Amino acid sequence: MPSSTSPNSSSAPAQQPVPQPGETPELIWLRPERTGRGPRPAHSRTSIAAAAIAIADAEGLDAASMRRVAAALGAGTMSLYNYVPKKEHLLDLMLDAVAGEYDYTALTPTGDCRADLRRLAREQLATLRRHPWVAGLVIARPGLGPNALRYTDHFLAVTEPSGLDGTARLEALALLNGFVCQYAQYERTAAAGIKWQAELAGYLGRAAASGAYPHLTTAFATATPPSADPDAAFERSLDRVITAVLAPVTAP
Repeated sequence: MPSSTSPNSSSAPAQQPVPQPGETPELIWLRPERTGRGPRPAHSRTSIAAAAIAIADAEGLDAASMRRVAAALGAGTMSLYNYVPKKEHLLDLMLDAVAGEYDYTALTPTGDCRADLRRLAREQLATLRRHPWVAGLVIARPGLGPNALRYTDHFLAVTEPSGLDGTARLEALALLNGFVCQYAQYERTAAAGIKWQAELAGYLGRAAASGAYPHLTTAFATATPPSADPDAAFERSLDRVITAVLAPVTAP
């Protein structure tokens, strides 16, 4: 997930490019956190992101306003803009902090692409379950911070034995991340709409029994009963997605 922090290995992300004098970069990653002048700041991007994440986890992303985050830090709302010039920057900091939760010591590439991608996808789903607001935000505003870049580099290392070129592996990254994020969103929606899910199942059952949709009728007749294991559907779909992303693309 180009996604508080848990232990990581000791290697640090590379330094980000420094903007030229007089420039005001749009990306927060191109803005130095400190200029080196004046007193030591009372807060940091890390502490600001952590406060915002705690609010979003408890109350949803909309609750993590600049005002609420400033109050949680004991700061004035306007003073927070000295650290985070706008709300979009706060979202970027939050996503990258969550991306820093991966423990790469437990995800060391083994040379088995399929097994390594399964482990990585399971770790990503666990992260999204801890932070239910992240999946939708990742799809709308992909993260490009240092932790997201480290995740990307790890994914490329995991898929290097596949023989796919860089373009194919970056596309595989986007496809697999998109699947895990959408699955996490589906889980959240299903949990919040049990009545809707039951009505939908009944509606589809009646549609299949009507005979008006013969292929749907056949699919329902040959479908296996749902597993009691909540992760079984994820594992089945994950295997299909991994097969697809690792398959070489033939020229038209």
